[in-house]
Amino acid sequence: MREFMDGAEAIVRGALAAGCNFFAGYPITPATPILLRMLRELPKTGGIGIQGEDEIASIGMCIGAAMTGAKAMTATSGPGISLYSENIGMAIMGEVPLVIVDVMRLGPATGGATTVAQGDVQFLRWVTSGGFPIIALCPSSIADCYTLTQRAFNLAERFRTPVFLATDKEMVTAQQSVETDAFQTLPRVERVGAPADAEFVPYHVKKLADVPAFAPIGGMHLTRFTTSMHDERGMLTKIRVNVNKTSRHLYQKIEAHCDELEFVTWDAQEGAATLVVSYGISARSALEAVRLARATGARVSSLVVQSLWPPPARALRVALRGVSRVIVPELNLGQYRLEIERAACSLDPRPQVIGVNRVDGELIAPEEIAELVA
Repeated sequence: MREFMDGAEAIVRGALAAGCNFFAGYPITPATPILLRMLRELPKTGGIGIQGEDEIASIGMCIGAAMTGAKAMTATSGPGISLYSENIGMAIMGEVPLVIVDVMRLGPATGGATTVAQGDVQFLRWVTSGGFPIIALCPSSIADCYTLTQRAFNLAERFRTPVFLATDKEMVTAQQSVETDAFQTLPRVERVGAPADAEFVPYHVKKLADVPAFAPIGGMHLTRFTTSMHDERGMLTKIRVNVNKTSRHLYQKIEAHCDELEFVTWDAQEGAATLVVSYGISARSALEAVRLARATGARVSSLVVQSLWPPPARALRVALRGVSRVIVPELNLGQYRLEIERAACSLDPRPQVIGVNRVDGELIAPEEIAELVA
């Protein structure tokens, strides 16, 4: 069945398919279409949709809802992520399952509200204090918007952490005809609940890379939630052994599972000396550029990254092997190219990494990439 839709519609459908039953957000271009659709659709499924009085209140409500057991999502753009920052840190510290959609637009500050960009890539990675790892997925098609939204919810539940869906103005607002029968619906992942008949320790883990069992606030167990450094019982602490354990747990529960957090589309061509690494809306131009280059006889491989953070290190090592040149198109001044250069540093000979960059509000044309491939 073919339908005419935009990325906002696909994200909302993906959220509902994942079991989302709570949404709070504040109007901001170009994320508002997600807010409006969630306010319309959630009541139909018994869920709750709220327009908060501002961004800070909105993410606060999402955190509160998630800690009572809801599957919560919010959506905003760069200025909203700035306002979310402190509460994102609280969600990391409190191990809150939460999906945050960032519809990127040109920055800094209020920048260009209706102008496409991919300038929040590094911002999402380092959005809050502490430097702990985060998970960020990035769709490059309408079908991706549907599937990766579900995956974001599954990962949020699996790791008890906020998960970003990094998209952009063009992906969310541009309409196109899509084959919805091909949309992939994923099995739902539910957070692991604490046994009702056993002692409950809110943040107890046997191994640092484990994820603590969940008990909802207001449920059968006494639980604690704090934005400050705490021990496994949720009590504030400055005891070094407890501080060290909590800090290393927040790091290890994601970093130790990097292999299962890699999502890429890898199209290798035997004997290719050039590799194009792309993500998000720029991947569409990259894929067309690869097609154009191959039509002229050029040998070129493509890697579309769907999991920006943690970077797909294993997939990058495989894709970089044997190539002499890597082209990275992005609507910023080379933010993800830094990660590709980092991955290439250990190779001998080291491939040349070339950026194709625009920050003028226009998309990168396939020909801009193809002329570097030839």
